[in-house]
Amino acid sequence: MGVKEEMSWRPTYRSSKFRNVYGKVANREHCFDGIPITKNVHDNHFCAVNSKFLAVVTESAGGGSFIVIPVSQSGRLDSHHPKVCGHNGNVLDIKWNPFCENIIASCSEDTSVRVWEIPEGGLRRNMMEAVLELYGHSRRVGLIEWHPTSSGILFSAGYDYKILIWNLEIGEPVKMIDCHTDVILSMSFNTDGSLLATSCKDKKLRVIEPRSGRVLQQASCKNHRVNRVVFLGNMKRLLTTGFSRWNTRQIALWDQEDLSMPMVEEDIDGLSGLLFPFYDADTHMLYLAGKGDGNIRYFEITTEKPYIQYLMEFRSPAPQKGLGVMPKHGMDVAACEVYRFYKLVTLKGLIEPISMIVPRRSDTYQEDIYPMTAGTEPALSASEWLSGIDRDPVLMSLKDGYHRPNQVVFKVPVKEKKSVVVNGIDLLENVPPRTENELLRMFFRQQDELRRLKEELTTKDVRIRQLELELNNLKNVSPNNA
Repeated sequence: MGVKEEMSWRPTYRSSKFRNVYGKVANREHCFDGIPITKNVHDNHFCAVNSKFLAVVTESAGGGSFIVIPVSQSGRLDSHHPKVCGHNGNVLDIKWNPFCENIIASCSEDTSVRVWEIPEGGLRRNMMEAVLELYGHSRRVGLIEWHPTSSGILFSAGYDYKILIWNLEIGEPVKMIDCHTDVILSMSFNTDGSLLATSCKDKKLRVIEPRSGRVLQQASCKNHRVNRVVFLGNMKRLLTTGFSRWNTRQIALWDQEDLSMPMVEEDIDGLSGLLFPFYDADTHMLYLAGKGDGNIRYFEITTEKPYIQYLMEFRSPAPQKGLGVMPKHGMDVAACEVYRFYKLVTLKGLIEPISMIVPRRSDTYQEDIYPMTAGTEPALSASEWLSGIDRDPVLMSLKDGYHRPNQVVFKVPVKEKKSVVVNGIDLLENVPPRTENELLRMFFRQQDELRRLKEELTTKDVRIRQLELELNNLKNVSPNNA
């Protein structure tokens, strides 16, 4: 059993090329303005970005919607800008497919997961029809994650405490992970997607073999209440954010093969907002962004003590609701940009790009800060991954900019409506509601259904009466003819 280390905030003047990284907010004309950002209090980012599009969950009356804007079209948004609005409940999470930049997945309070194909250049009218509607959860779906190396595998976590693995090549759930006893708060994959780490409201941190659903490691966090977890690339480490028993915000570093106790545990501050962790495996930098405050702290992760080295803090008075992150192939390498956030400022209806920049005098390509990075080509198909194969991501260089056309084509499987059975359990069976809100939603849904059925009955009664009259007429006509 390891001995818990306490980090020191005393600056140690070790040489680091990222010591002077600074955050630069985009000029006003490069921000996205006039966006009706959702007021939902769910602890998600409500924002997803890739090198083509920015997607943001919006406030909407009835149903759930999100907007998709080409990243090049910054400025003020037209109030009649088309939306993706097929969900029947609030949208809780959105994620772009890492290998096909026009494909986005969303999940909602309506218990469904949907996959959408955005046309080149963005939406010209409201999009109601998803290319795939996936039903398998019995409660609202709070989280979705694409597999990092396989082209057609999507994970979804619901308030039914289950994680479903969807094979989008057939449009069906193929596995169910059923080891959680409360709401799943976050999911994170290691580099090749062979391991899944989860944090859960049951105060447990788990490392799971996703194909079998077997829990390999589990920590019961008594002193450190885990909220979010992230794999630190291929370092065989996990980082969690959460709260101490004195309600101070805290981070903890764990060995993925031994979760008996954290390697390092450190208090950050006394604020109450959730800490979102972001890890850049290329630079070994960790970013911590507090929900509801405007600061982003950043650290360097090392394999030797002290393991987590504080670098600097980006400060801003505007509080962030969530943050989208641009993939590496969307970086401005000429400006030595190593990370880019898209910050949601709800009160202003504003999305602000924040670039993290390594200051360099030279105009040439900085090879040392841009190693080969995970690209947009999948390493294996859904069926290969499900058969037990693991492969590292297909790497690409950022040296010549990113111009290679994507070869991945998203094929929609033909589906029939039927009950969804995974591991012998029908996932669409009726489950009693757990909260007052769920009870009310179910009540209104049943009222609508009763109204519809009454109308159907009335229509059928009228039709029966008409048919009876026609039959009587025929009977009356027949004797006269005789």
